[in-house]
This record gives sequence, C-alpha cells and structure tokens, in this order.
Amino acid sequence: MKTMNSIQKTFRTPVIRLSPFLFFTLLSICGGTLSPLIAQSPTDQIASSRQNAITTAVEHASPAVVGINVTEIREYQVRDPLSNFFGEDPFFRQFFGNRSYQQEVKGLGSGFVITPDGYVLTNDHVAGNAKEITVTMTNGQKYHADLVGTDYVSDISLLKIDAKNLPYVTLGNSDEVIIGEWAIAFGNPFGLFENVDKPIVTVGVVSAKGMNLNVDNNRSYRGLIQTDAVINSGNSGGPLLNAAGEVIGINTLIYTAGVSQAYIGYGFAIPINRVKPIIEELKSKGKVERDFWTGIDIQPVDARIARYFNLAKAEGVIVSDVKEKSPAEKAGLKAGDIIVEVNGVKIQDQKTIVGLFQEARAGDIMKLKIYRDKSYVMANLILEKQRK
Repeated sequence: MKTMNSIQKTFRTPVIRLSPFLFFTLLSICGGTLSPLIAQSPTDQIASSRQNAITTAVEHASPAVVGINVTEIREYQVRDPLSNFFGEDPFFRQFFGNRSYQQEVKGLGSGFVITPDGYVLTNDHVAGNAKEITVTMTNGQKYHADLVGTDYVSDISLLKIDAKNLPYVTLGNSDEVIIGEWAIAFGNPFGLFENVDKPIVTVGVVSAKGMNLNVDNNRSYRGLIQTDAVINSGNSGGPLLNAAGEVIGINTLIYTAGVSQAYIGYGFAIPINRVKPIIEELKSKGKVERDFWTGIDIQPVDARIARYFNLAKAEGVIVSDVKEKSPAEKAGLKAGDIIVEVNGVKIQDQKTIVGLFQEARAGDIMKLKIYRDKSYVMANLILEKQRK
C-alpha cells in the first residue's frame, strides 16, 4: 500500500523542460511574449474572441456612413368632379377645371463618403429631386450638400459637402463577390440614425448575384447583389460591405409585403463596379449621356411569333423595322430578325433588352446574336450619337 508521501510524489507537478528551439517558437507565436498565456483573465479572453472580421469592418466603415435628409417640392394634380358637367368650355373651366398644387415633402435615406474632400454617394430616388439636402455625420456634424449630378436610369446620385479630411470607405470589386460570403448593410432605417448619430448595422450573406428586376420601366436594375441582411425603408443609398470592409454595393431595393415598406426576407444592392464609371461621369458632366440611337423598332416575341418561326420558347424580340442609314442598317439587321442575345446576355423579353441598352453609351458596340432563316448569326451594332 502506498503511503501519503508516495502518493504526493506520484502527483507532484512535473517540471517541463523546453528545448531552446521550442521555447523561441512559442515566443514567436505569442508575439514576442509569453505573458498573455499566463496573465490573460477569462474576461479578457472572451473580449478578445468577440473581435472578428465583421466587427473590424463595422468599426472601420461606420464613420464614413451618413444619414441624408431631403426636402422635395412635388406637384400634384387634382381633378375637379364638377368639371365633367361642363366639358371643355373655357368659361366654366376657369372655375371648375382641374387644379394643380405644390407641396413640400420631406424624406430620408442613407449615403456614404467616398473621398476625404466630401463626395457622397447615394440613390437617385433618395436625393435626385431634392430642393435641400442635409448630410449628418456620425459625430453629429450636419452639412448642407450640393447635388453634383444624378442619373435616374441607374438610380445613382453624387453629392458634395464642404469639408476636408473626412473618413471615407474603400470601394471594392463587386465582380469578385462570392455567394455565401458575409454581407454587412449600413444605413438609416426609419430615421434611427437621427437618434444616435450612428448607422444601423445588419449582417447576412450574399444570397445571389446577377439578379435582374423589372421594378420600373425607366430604371435599369440589372445584375443586382441579393442579400438577406435586413434592409428597410431609409437604408436606400447606404453601403453594402464585405467582411474586408470594402463596399461591394449600394443598398437600393427590398421585397415588400403588399403596400408595406417592411423587410420580408431579401434586399438588393447595385454592384459598385457598375457605379464607378457613373461617378466619374457625374463629376465631369453632372449627368450620364445616353444620346445615341439604334434605328430599329422591336416588339416582343409572343407565342404566335414563336410558333411561326418554330422557336422552342416565346423569348427574345423581333425587329419590326430598320431605319435607312441607321446604325442598325449598317450592322446588317433586317426586319424579321429575332434578337436572342445582347453582349452574351439572354434576351427574355422587351424589358431585358431595354435595360441593357439603357446602360450603354454612344460609341459602344453591342454584340447581337440573331435568329434568321433557321440559323443564328452575329452582328455588331455600333451605337451612334443621336441625330439632331
């Protein structure tokens, strides 16, 4: 039987002897000191583990995110019901005719500083029609903002505030976005930014990319980044970041339930690579010039046309007319041609091709894939400046 002394000897703390190589290896791993292994308390360890790529990105980008308050002057038309009794009689129309009135409307949104000298990016539907624009920084400082330029089609506005040495974000490469990677949305939902002078942060993943939405016939919402990070009314114009703290898109659209403006699952951001050339045009010209013409008239391919041409699906658009001496005629297009692809993008309907041409500029070459005489041919349509 073992005595107490022998038991104590059995469980005596062993002496660990490290070779010089192993000692210096551990020292290198610990940043030149072994004290954290010895002195770090459980609370310190937990605090350290809470720091991650997302918290670092939020800390880095937050100071460059701004709240935007706008005042618009909107004109409304009111129809007088009594005007129906008097037809177009000019005498009675002066008393009972339709009326129009103007009203100040206040709105809010989000934006972010992209240069240290005060250029701010947001959506056109946030600030494009504003009479007055106020930008609020995270330190509570408010600035009057000038509208440098705006583009309704792409839904992009560029603002300028009179300030220097501002915090600003880094514009990333949206072409390298990976489905499933972290997505961090910043903004001013429901005006909450005003309460704390800080952007509201939500986190999700990139759910999809290359999404095309036909929300508005006059706007081009193509190639959008879809995310499940919570986005609500007021987030429009704020940045969508990756875990590296780089802007990959501008929060722009949400799916809503009926007339509600509440988030129900997915939001959409304009890829930042599509925005970069627009920023430069707005800086230099104040607008995006789309003064080109094609010289073709088109109509959608319906089931009847698809059957006539023996097409598997009612997709694409059919050329109904080609103007003389037009870019389309020079490209060899003919009435009856069915355009099935533009620049490698499949044409599903008329809205698809209109959206692609809305993004183009004079001088661009549009590579068309055409179904003609039971075979496919390619044509290069060079967009020319609109004739005066």
